[in-house]
Amino acid sequence: MAFAAGVGVAVGYVAWRRKRYPSGNRSVPEPKSQVELERYLGRWYELGRYHNRFERGCEGVTAEYAMRSDGLIDVVNTCREGAPDGPQRTSRGRARVVPGSGNAKLEVSFFGPFFIGDYWVLDRDDDYRWSIVGEPSGRYLWILSRESNPPEGEYEALLMRARTLGYDMSRFRRTRQPPV
Repeated sequence: MAFAAGVGVAVGYVAWRRKRYPSGNRSVPEPKSQVELERYLGRWYELGRYHNRFERGCEGVTAEYAMRSDGLIDVVNTCREGAPDGPQRTSRGRARVVPGSGNAKLEVSFFGPFFIGDYWVLDRDDDYRWSIVGEPSGRYLWILSRESNPPEGEYEALLMRARTLGYDMSRFRRTRQPPV
């Protein structure tokens, strides 16, 4: 009986989440290119994202990736609450590469031993200056850059690339970064 109630709660949560965060891309493509992890590691600035509960109120968002000695990847996400210079909030996790994905698909964990989040590098610059990241449900989307405030033309071109991948950009929210 308790198990059935637990399953009911889980199914209810998934249904609520789907309603609250509908898919912005019902046909998420496979990643376009393999990823050289050594080049992907380091600091990325979030240029924008689809709304999600874990980044509510976040501006000045960065993500840092570093290789660990055990083959996993350290993930440190930082946001500034309410403004690009607001109080800092940090979450730490780890990621592992999905075998056979050319390093373009990762599974991430921020809580405990389970890897439950998907992180797909759908498109990227040949020189690793920008990246478009999603996951299979199409509910999440991030556009990342090595620059906190790239020229407006580059930003607009990235929005067009995400649109070309099938994303509804009316749901996209620009992240404010501190001025350079």
